Amino acid sequence: MAVKGPVKPTQQGLKIGVKSTASEPPRLTPKWGAGRPVKAAVSAADKNIWPRPESESSHLGLSSERTRVRMVDRLREQGIRHEPVLAVMRRVPRHRFVDEALASRAYEDTALPIGHQQTISQPYVVARVIELALNALGPVDRPLKALEVGAGCGYQAAVMAGCFHQVVSIERIRALYELARANLQPLKLSNVKLTYGDGLVAGQDDAPYDVIVLSAGMSQVPQALLSQLTVGGVLVAPLGEADQRLTTVVRETESTFTTKTFDVVRYVPILRGTD
Repeated sequence: MAVKGPVKPTQQGLKIGVKSTASEPPRLTPKWGAGRPVKAAVSAADKNIWPRPESESSHLGLSSERTRVRMVDRLREQGIRHEPVLAVMRRVPRHRFVDEALASRAYEDTALPIGHQQTISQPYVVARVIELALNALGPVDRPLKALEVGAGCGYQAAVMAGCFHQVVSIERIRALYELARANLQPLKLSNVKLTYGDGLVAGQDDAPYDVIVLSAGMSQVPQALLSQLTVGGVLVAPLGEADQRLTTVVRETESTFTTKTFDVVRYVPILRGTD
């Protein structure tokens, strides 16, 4: 539900009441330095979470695997370095998560409307959020559970399903919840649990989480979400008021959190309650 905005040299202060560390410099050009390689918890290609794509001839060649390969090549040029994430991005049929009239634009690096004043996030933002989460976690050898607050049309949950062992995705807008359910059902992703409710309070029955991803902007992270992180877990959210930045919050100990800020983005504001 986000589009990447122009990067500005100034850094927005955070209001989350946790310890902050030096941030990664803003990424100003398409050819960024390679990040620290980190092994994903689960790779779609290695673990066969994703089924092989079916014939897509009915989409007039606009949504073929070859088109996704070009999208992934572009993501590499933009600086995404986490190969397991790129492998999943290549496999997920993004055209199935947008209106049929927009299928020809499904693999452009742009946000697209999904109704109810919401959008499907551009591919770069989806890949970047998951990459930041996995980089913050570091190498792991245990199953990882992730929470997504704001399912939207279900696309990001589908990508997360190929990167984490278990995904809980919550949507507060009933119509979007139904849309996400319809989009995800044909993919038969057994490790995704889709829930209708307020993501700022729902989902606690499945806590704690190793990863929490927020798909809407806010000025500060609610303590209710931070308390659901495992020690060593990471929350990724667009934080800020006038300027939003993708921010990671890592739970170092039961009471200590460390934050880092990254790309400037533009997300719709988070809302409480259900609709």
